[in-house]
Amino acid sequence: MVKRDPYAALRFKEFNVFLVLRFILVFGWSMQFIIIEWQVYSLTKDPLSLGIIGLMEIIPAFSMALFAGHIVDQNEKRNLLLKCIGLFSLISLGLFLLTSPSVEKAWSMTTTLYAIYAFVFMGGLLRAFFGPTIFSLVALIVPKKVYPNAATWNSSTWQMASVLGPAFAGFTINWLGVHWSLCIVFGLVILAFLLLFGISIKPILNPKIGEPIIQSLKEGVRFVFKTKAILGALSLDMIAVLFGGAVALLPVFAQDILEVGPEGFGMLRAAPAVGAFMTMFITAYIPISKNAGLKLLVAIFGFGLSIIVFGLSSIFWISVVALFFSGVTDGVSMVIRQTILQIKTPDHMRGRVSSVNSMFVGSSNELGAFESGVTAKLMGTVTAVVFGGTMTLITVLTTGIISPSFRKLDLQKDLDAHEDCLTN
Repeated sequence: MVKRDPYAALRFKEFNVFLVLRFILVFGWSMQFIIIEWQVYSLTKDPLSLGIIGLMEIIPAFSMALFAGHIVDQNEKRNLLLKCIGLFSLISLGLFLLTSPSVEKAWSMTTTLYAIYAFVFMGGLLRAFFGPTIFSLVALIVPKKVYPNAATWNSSTWQMASVLGPAFAGFTINWLGVHWSLCIVFGLVILAFLLLFGISIKPILNPKIGEPIIQSLKEGVRFVFKTKAILGALSLDMIAVLFGGAVALLPVFAQDILEVGPEGFGMLRAAPAVGAFMTMFITAYIPISKNAGLKLLVAIFGFGLSIIVFGLSSIFWISVVALFFSGVTDGVSMVIRQTILQIKTPDHMRGRVSSVNSMFVGSSNELGAFESGVTAKLMGTVTAVVFGGTMTLITVLTTGIISPSFRKLDLQKDLDAHEDCLTN
């Protein structure tokens, strides 16, 4: 067995550029989402409006996911990401202009709200391409032997940005207001655009360039459903995220239940990402691939318990701690899922497999936000969160009982065999 280097991926210059770029993009995207949530709830005072934000992003992201994966697999990844960031900058600029004092005076609340939803919808279209492009580009920057390590650092960078972005958004809303906070987001996107030129153009590894789109999409979906480890991990995580979407209701908790204002809102929003980042940083030194299936089940069960505690809490710091532990358990889930995807996905299918992943997991975040908004409207905010956590626990227990093969999933043998093959 080859001794693992926890900094293996960081020894490649382009990967370091990529991590900085990734951090800035996620930081800016997280800021923008938090600012939009705050602005929409401030305008409407209706939790259902927060669910609609999720719905406006899930519809295009889910609908375009498979098509986006096909496009990614057929094109050069660096330049495709450049186009995505360029379009992201236009959305950020549009939101900045929309929230200017002159527009707020000239437009009615309803018109402004619909315009925000329209920009969120366009962001959903764009997000369908972001995930597969980034996932595919990483595999072209580092050699295959360090994929698991690169996945850990990539996920850790995502989580760090998710920690700081929401917290910073909470402070800037308080200090500068919504309008100038969105100006900062626009500046960050432009910086990311410039940094991408530090990564060279990459070869296209797909041997089936020009393949008919229907045949290409069928091949990608067939591969995911045939690979039981991938299918099981994605399905379990999708259900957990769908019913555990308490984060979408944080503006309600911050403003009406805990009464902590924008700074407390930023802390609540950042707490899960802090926990997840700490977990993934530790896993760079202590891999969790052995008995991965059982660990994934335990982690998602812990996630459900944390959501229930958060929903029942009326004390700010208890709520923060509960969200922190929801992030710890979610971090374990993310590392295991990303390792499965990187190891078991062929190079020429990374875009399509990543798209299926975004349909299962990424889109379930927004669908979960919509579910949380609807259940909060019907049941009340606290009851909706507790209901979601309870459904997560039931899902984990059911999966553990009916799928003993998933409980026994062990990635360590795959990793050891892969490393031994590379050294022979």
